[in-house]
Amino acid sequence: MKIGSQQIKRETKETQIDLTLTLYGAGKNSITTDIGFFDHMLEAFSKHALIDLDLTCNGDLHVDFHHSVEDTGIVLGQALRKAIFPIENVERYGEATVVMDEAAVNCALDLSNRPFLHYEVPCEGMIGTFDCELVEEFFRALTLNAGITAHIVMLRGQNRHHIIEAAFKSFAVALRRAVAHNDRIGIPSTKGTL
Repeated sequence: MKIGSQQIKRETKETQIDLTLTLYGAGKNSITTDIGFFDHMLEAFSKHALIDLDLTCNGDLHVDFHHSVEDTGIVLGQALRKAIFPIENVERYGEATVVMDEAAVNCALDLSNRPFLHYEVPCEGMIGTFDCELVEEFFRALTLNAGITAHIVMLRGQNRHHIIEAAFKSFAVALRRAVAHNDRIGIPSTKGTL
């Protein structure tokens, strides 16, 4: 089990990102992407995953939010991969359904080292200035770079804010459960490696 912090810096012509992550933290965070709703979702993720997260992203917001959101997913995924693998003495699988008033979203995930995303959250339109389609891009970038298989499925919902927040929180809780320490498991695979 890795206790230390992972730090990733990424600089492109579109974004400059500095991220520090502690997998077994207390949910403390300092997040600045200059995208208010996205900051709110990342704060919820940190809190409910019990992951300490310091993140600054300076992106080309004059173009749109796409590069900042996707690149944040890339960097967060890279940090998670460094923190999780090689995998040993953790549950490996996690699942959670989170409700936000009328909305309910389920996330089941596997720390498989085989990235895959099934995203079934039919939420279109805008939340303020934030385009809901960016949420799928974020989770795709995160899972691909982290080596996580995740199925995120909306069970019901109408309010966009509630739906998206439930998606972030369900992923967070499922991840917290998947990385839960268990000495009896050893390497959680019949193959002997992941």
